[in-house]
Amino acid sequence: MSQFSSDDYHFMQRAIMLAKEGHFTTSPNPRVGCVLVNKGKVVGEGYHQKAGEGHAEVNALTMAGEKAKGATAYVTLEPCSHYGRTPPCAEGLINAGVKHVVAAMVDPNPKVAGNGLKMLEQAGISTQHGLLTAAAEALNIGFIKQMTSGLPYVRCKLAASLDGKTAMKNGESKWITSPQARQDVQRLRAQSCAIISGADSILMDNAKMTVRWSELGELKNSYKKEMVRQPIRIVIDTKNRLTPHLAFFNENSPIILIRNTIENIHQWPHFVKQVHLPFAPTSTSEQYIDLRALLKYLAQLNLNDVLIESGARLAGAFIEQDLVDELILYQAPKLMGADSKSLVNMESIENLSQAKALNISDIRMIGKDIRIIAKLLP
Repeated sequence: MSQFSSDDYHFMQRAIMLAKEGHFTTSPNPRVGCVLVNKGKVVGEGYHQKAGEGHAEVNALTMAGEKAKGATAYVTLEPCSHYGRTPPCAEGLINAGVKHVVAAMVDPNPKVAGNGLKMLEQAGISTQHGLLTAAAEALNIGFIKQMTSGLPYVRCKLAASLDGKTAMKNGESKWITSPQARQDVQRLRAQSCAIISGADSILMDNAKMTVRWSELGELKNSYKKEMVRQPIRIVIDTKNRLTPHLAFFNENSPIILIRNTIENIHQWPHFVKQVHLPFAPTSTSEQYIDLRALLKYLAQLNLNDVLIESGARLAGAFIEQDLVDELILYQAPKLMGADSKSLVNMESIENLSQAKALNISDIRMIGKDIRIIAKLLP
C-alpha cells in the first residue's frame, strides 16, 4: 500500500509544474517548487525564480501568511538547512508553524543531504520523501550530477544533413537546418549555464554564441527580454588565435578563454578571463587541453549544465573520452555527398566494437528537420 494519497500526488505534481517555471532563470541554483496546503486547500505556492532571491518555500510562505500555520508543504527538493545567500528554508517552515513536509527527493548537496528533513523533525514537524522522485530529479539533472560526481551534465548539440555532413568541402554550412531548429537551439542555450566551443568555430563563422531573445519563439510569451541570462561562453583557444575585434566579444557577458599559455598581447574587455589548463597526456605530437580538467573547473564554478557547440574534432574528442551525457542531433532533409565534412572526428575508434552506443530517448520533427535526443551509454 502506498504511503502517499492521491491528494499528495496531485499537490506534488503542482509543485513540479511550478518548479519548471524557473527552468531558464534559476541557474546555478536548482529548480524548486513548493505548494502549501491547509485543510485540503492551497494557501500558498511559489518557485525559485533566480539565484540570490527567495527560494520556493519562502515565496509560498509569503503568499500563505498566517494560513501556513498547521499546513502541509509539498516541496520538489528537500528544504535547505544551511545559510547561503538566503536563510535556511527548513527554518522558515518551522517558524511559520507548518506541521508536515513532503519532499519529492533528498537534496544531493552534501551541505544538506538529509539535514533539512532532520531539522524539521527535531522541531516536531513530520516529514516524508520519495514522492514523484523521478520527475523531481529530471528538473535538476545537472545540479544532481555536479553534486554527486564533481562534473557538470554535458549536452552536445550537432547539426547535419541526412547523410551526416556538417559542411560542404569548401566550408559552406549556412544554413543546413531550418529556422525552427535554430530556434530550438536558442532554447538549449538559454537553459545552459555555459557553452563550450573551439577557436575554429568562432573564427570560421564569426559566431557570438549568445541567447537571442528575438529567436525564442513562443518562449518569449513567458520569458521576458530582461530575464534573459546569457550562459558563460567558454572557448578553447590553445594557439591564442582569437582577437578582441571579433563579434564574439561584442556581447557584454562573461567569457572564459581556455589557454595552455596566457597571452598579454591584447587588451581584453573586462568580462573576459583567461584560464590556464594543462594539456592532456597523449602519444601523438599534437597536444590538446585536458577536457576532463576543464569540466572539473566548470563544476567548481557551479556551472551545472554545459552545452557543447563546436566543430567535428572537439565534439568528437568529448564523445570519445566519454564526457558527454546527452547528444542532441538535428538532421536536415538534405544529402551533401561524400566529400562534405563529417559530423564528428573520433580517431581512436577503429573497430565496430569501439563504436559509441546510444540510447535514444526522443525523436520528433522540428520544422522540416528531425531532432534526436540520445543518452550516451558508458
